[in-house]
Amino acid sequence: MKKSMKSAAMLLISVLATSTLVTACSSGSSNQPNASGAPELSGSANPDLKPVELTMVFPVAGEQKDLKAVQEKINKITKEKINATVKLVQITKGAWAQQTTLMLSGNEKMDLIVSGRGTYEQQVAKGNYLALDDYIAKYGQGAQKALDDLDPAYLKATRINGKSYGITTVRDFANDYGISMRKDLVDKYKIDTKAIRSLDDLDAVFKVIKENEPDVTPVIKFANSILGSPFVGGMLDPLGDGLGVLPAHDNGMRVANWVETPEYAKLLDTTRRWYLAGYIAKDAATSNEVWQNLMKAGKAFSTFHHMSPFSQAANSLSVGQDLIEVRLLPAVTTTTNITSYMWSIPRNAQNPERSMMLLNLMYTDKDFINLLDWGIEGQHYVKKSDDIIDFPQGVNASNSGYYPYQNWLFGNMFLSYVFNGEDPDRNQKLAEFIKNSKKSKALGFTYNPEPVKTEIAALTNVRDQYALALETGTVDPAKVLPEYIKQMKAAGIDKVIAEKQKQLDAWVAANK
Repeated sequence: MKKSMKSAAMLLISVLATSTLVTACSSGSSNQPNASGAPELSGSANPDLKPVELTMVFPVAGEQKDLKAVQEKINKITKEKINATVKLVQITKGAWAQQTTLMLSGNEKMDLIVSGRGTYEQQVAKGNYLALDDYIAKYGQGAQKALDDLDPAYLKATRINGKSYGITTVRDFANDYGISMRKDLVDKYKIDTKAIRSLDDLDAVFKVIKENEPDVTPVIKFANSILGSPFVGGMLDPLGDGLGVLPAHDNGMRVANWVETPEYAKLLDTTRRWYLAGYIAKDAATSNEVWQNLMKAGKAFSTFHHMSPFSQAANSLSVGQDLIEVRLLPAVTTTTNITSYMWSIPRNAQNPERSMMLLNLMYTDKDFINLLDWGIEGQHYVKKSDDIIDFPQGVNASNSGYYPYQNWLFGNMFLSYVFNGEDPDRNQKLAEFIKNSKKSKALGFTYNPEPVKTEIAALTNVRDQYALALETGTVDPAKVLPEYIKQMKAAGIDKVIAEKQKQLDAWVAANK
């Protein structure tokens, strides 16, 4: 991508301009057609829009017991703006992959669903999402403006064969990578975090925790791995699904099989060493407990993950106790950063036009966004100032009825309140962080897996069979990794890499 990121100042100006525009529009009550012929999406409900119910499906770390109360407040907004009621469907992250696969393959009613999460290309190849370009042009202008004000590349990065099937959320489009540790235990055992410069430096740290805190697991998995995704995002561009990657975000633009690289083997050896030392739980491969819940319960000391300027404060608030982050890999931006969390309209949506109108609100309507992000004012949060919020008296991360802490998931994070304890200059610092990050040589490339969808299905099964056990240290990589590689070869990894290379070469030629 030749076009560089816009400056932080321009970002903040554009965000303020968008907010002002939205406020100005929402103050009117008429719903005259705009220049494209689409109804205005602000003010009272357009009488030409029949009432509908829209179902939004999204992941949560833990179920939010006050979801229905939040839903009722949201419906006051959506009835007025787009004459629709909304049904919020929460699915825990541990059950997300299985449950949404069944929902998308069946005839279950869904109107908006979180997409990305490493399966975007495959879901598009299966025909599970609608192409959004026409809907965006007519009913999603606010969402497009919010992204284009940052960089038009962010919307373009979702295109497969020239069409967009998802709209990325406005959030941290760059990440650095490292380890988060509980501050109370770091302080208690006087752990020198400045001395942690590599993975090998952590053996001594984990040893202290294991010997002195028998009820605390020294390191737990983030998602489905200890040192796999998302941590390896600092080492490679996954080029979407990770079946064929760009090591070091360049590699002379040659696609490689990550599981055959010495870097992957070394990560597995490190993980196995920690497992044998008792630093990783014996049930790590089979447990579906998400890392936040283990941290909240005081059962875990650390986890590896992607980071940003606000992640330490955000994750500390999310788990209800202070964490300390140590960066081990530098900040980078890839297409996968952009497509990792998006919103798509499923193929069985009954009112895709209205789905896009609802999605548009997530990028333009501050009240709507903050209901999704934080719940109900006075019940789940109180305002400290115009944009700074905190828990009400007696409420905290553990007992709140609504505290998903996923403001990066619901549309435009720059319209989200800043929680007390976060940096009030979060948006400006995040913009600078994105601007100064390393850019993958393949930034903006999204491949079409349709020509190799049979092989991808087979490879996904192989990965499911081997990767989790290997990447939690549960099995010996010296014995199992060669078998994993062999099975990937048999399932067609070389054919997938060749197809991805062909498409990457064409993309490079077209973007010279």
